[in-house]
Amino acid sequence: MSSKVLSIILGGGQGSRLYPLTEKRSKPAVPIAGKYRLVDIPISNCINSGLKRMYVLTQFNSASLNRHIKNTYHFSFFSYAFVDVLAAEQTPGNQTWFQGTADAVRQSMHHFLRHDFEYALILSGDQLYQMDFNQMIQEHVSNKADISIATIPVNAKEATSFGILKSDENNIITSFVEKPEAKLLPDWASEVSEEMKAEGRNYLASMGIYIFNRDLLVALMDNPDTVDFGKEIIPQSIDNKKVLSYQFEGYWTDIGNIDSFFEANLGLTDEIPKFNLYDRDKRVYTRARILPTSKVSGTVLEKTVIAEGCIIHAAKIERSVIGIRSRIGNESTVINTYMMGSDYYESLEEIEENDIEILMGIGERCFIKNTIIDKNCRIGDDVRINGGPHLKDKETDTYSIKDGIVVLKKMAVIPNGFVI
Repeated sequence: MSSKVLSIILGGGQGSRLYPLTEKRSKPAVPIAGKYRLVDIPISNCINSGLKRMYVLTQFNSASLNRHIKNTYHFSFFSYAFVDVLAAEQTPGNQTWFQGTADAVRQSMHHFLRHDFEYALILSGDQLYQMDFNQMIQEHVSNKADISIATIPVNAKEATSFGILKSDENNIITSFVEKPEAKLLPDWASEVSEEMKAEGRNYLASMGIYIFNRDLLVALMDNPDTVDFGKEIIPQSIDNKKVLSYQFEGYWTDIGNIDSFFEANLGLTDEIPKFNLYDRDKRVYTRARILPTSKVSGTVLEKTVIAEGCIIHAAKIERSVIGIRSRIGNESTVINTYMMGSDYYESLEEIEENDIEILMGIGERCFIKNTIIDKNCRIGDDVRINGGPHLKDKETDTYSIKDGIVVLKKMAVIPNGFVI
């Protein structure tokens, strides 16, 4: 079956809700969990499901994404497998950028049609989950569906933030509403498992994961007025096509904004994380770097994830994710923080030659809390950053504050003694 499926990963638009992490890179290229990129999640799910023909569609700041994919996903010379990035391109017939998810697929369709496939699996590039797509494909085929949508049961509070679908006893979707008001919800409950009912998760939210039959997708793309799957194509197809709901009950989170991104990363430090990076059968793949082991001296570590190649002399690190090649100085305390790490090491010669006063990483006697530290930041000595709800949203050249979370921008230099 895997040879009949082509996977299309939507990289998303400008990623403004994840700003400033998307200021210099596309959303799929944002680093997560200390050593991966967001795009590694859907690609790994595809590889683990035996689906090895993938396109990643993007249009903003795609250079680092291109580099990551080129350096990471190498398949056998004799294999049909590939992961290709398609950036928005102007052609004689089309002078515009992608206008929405469906428009991105429409503009790239001539690339897809060069391949032999019966089903298109369309995925989002900004979600954290582990899923075997074969089960969904099997359901789609055995039910002779035209379109299948992966759905996840959510509670009443969450339902108002999603597109909610209603399905019948055969899992056929009968109606759809975008972000319903709370008072409308009693009419939108669907049949879910007893376990989900016990948790009050009675409403089916679209996960933004679709399977389309090839011929139908080609036909739907003929209408240039429909630009989005969730807002237009899916609602318009429910009445005249067989649209199947595939219920998924595992861990899934949409990490489209800073708050959810922060929580998803810090959630990896939990005793038993909801997103399991240690599952032998559901590995998350990423670039294979040749890095030394991490070195920790005199540090109290509590619920902390540390990637490879780090040099740590901190006093304490608690509920934090420390990314590759991170350096943390003596007597520093790091709490509730995601430190993305560095792209390279600085040699002593470079430091002396360039007269570098503030080294990459976190200096000595610092206190850092509720913070995201983007790649290659330089934080001086005696810096105090205490994020939290007491801080108002703010935008500067070196940092942003969003919902109480302080985000140090990529390559920011924070001087000695600085306080936020």
